[in-house]
Amino acid sequence: MDPQGPILMEGPVEVVLDDGTRVRSDGFRTAICTCRRSRTFAWCDTCHRPRERAVRSHRPARGPPH
Repeated sequence: MDPQGPILMEGPVEVVLDDGTRVRSDGFRTAICTCRRSRTFAWCDTCHRPRERAVRSHRPARGPPH
């Protein structure tokens, strides 16, 4: 288990949230968020991954083929 990543569970999963709400996933494999950054908590949406800015290319735009 990666302490920075989700917990992967197989089969249907039911999670009881802090407020007592129950959420369920019927998927074959489910990623449960452990970082609490997910916008879809209790399910992982990969917010735990470091983000890198895309490097823009300074190539000139291509014209139509001749």
